[in-house]
Amino acid sequence: MKNKKWDLVALASIPLIMTLGNSMLIPILPLISRELHVSSFKVSMLITVYAIVAILLIPIAGYLSDRFGRKKVIIPSLIIAAVGGAISAIAAWLTVDMTAYWIILGGRLLQGIGAAGAFPIVIPLVGDMFDQEEEVSKGLGIIETSNTLGKVISPILGAALGIALWYLPFISIPVLCMISLVLVIFLVQTPSKTPSNVSLKKFLSGTKDVLKEKGRWLYAIFAVGCICMFILFGVLFYLSETLESKYKLDGILKGLVLAIPLAVLCLSSYIGGKVIGQNKNKMKWIGFGGMALITICLIITGFSSQIVFVISLFSLCGAGIGIALPCMDALLTEGIEKEQRGTITSLYSSTRFIGVSLGPPIVSLLENVNHWILFGIMAALAGIGGVLILIAVKPSAENA
Repeated sequence: MKNKKWDLVALASIPLIMTLGNSMLIPILPLISRELHVSSFKVSMLITVYAIVAILLIPIAGYLSDRFGRKKVIIPSLIIAAVGGAISAIAAWLTVDMTAYWIILGGRLLQGIGAAGAFPIVIPLVGDMFDQEEEVSKGLGIIETSNTLGKVISPILGAALGIALWYLPFISIPVLCMISLVLVIFLVQTPSKTPSNVSLKKFLSGTKDVLKEKGRWLYAIFAVGCICMFILFGVLFYLSETLESKYKLDGILKGLVLAIPLAVLCLSSYIGGKVIGQNKNKMKWIGFGGMALITICLIITGFSSQIVFVISLFSLCGAGIGIALPCMDALLTEGIEKEQRGTITSLYSSTRFIGVSLGPPIVSLLENVNHWILFGIMAALAGIGGVLILIAVKPSAENA
């Protein structure tokens, strides 16, 4: 792994920057709502539209990366993400109210197209770079840690930039994308691999065969990824709105509070990637333990809306997500042949983005209904995820 250190640094910059490009907006959503004079639900769509377009295009990006090469998909995708970010920044700077909102939304859509071919392709590329399963697990742990580190930094950075100028987080996105682009171009040496010349028809047929053969455990992992991201982004949206509307907390202090559960998630993700190694049975049970922890914390959260109590339990929730996701990443990556890894991991990334897209708008609709109903629904989903791991993921020669 030492001779691939700089490759991993460059690749880790992609999830870090893609996460910053999305999660940086979470702490300033109430501010954007006020500046553009739009509702809480409409402003949540700035997160949702980014994720929806990624959901639709990630499988296509996976196919293209299998056929033409990972790096050849990642590089133009980073450029597209930068352009989308630039459009949103210019709209926020030069236009106002609903005109600004719709152009920013369009820029976010374009940014989502770029995101579809960037971060999701990193996972199979790490799998291609190493022959030993233990090295793959460690590499994926670094990538997942970079992803979660972006989530830790994003509320603080987003809030700090928002204080200076409300649309400064939009301006930072193209700059960050270009930094990652330069790192990937000059530092990532892709493993020698003959590009696939499989036709689209054969590709679809092969994907269908893989899902038919291994669908039981693949669908379970897809669902767990979706549930974890739904809970994470739903919780972040809830905290951002609550801290500002109920406790009048904004700016960097608000960003620091939002970063607490994310820091726990980041640390847990790093430890999880180190601990699981290549033991698939351990991956299953640690992943199940993570979902069980999330479920218990969300059930307890339903009994009180006192902010210190809620943040403490959300931090434990973050620990559960942090140990579950690296296990799911590793089980998926190591259980699929390299030829189909890009496609299957892209489908997995799509389901994770479904969670990202649904979290903020659903929470925005439920947060004023009933505190217990909101967290009861999230707890039930986490419980379903744990049950799926328990009954559907069976590490064996068939899915190893």
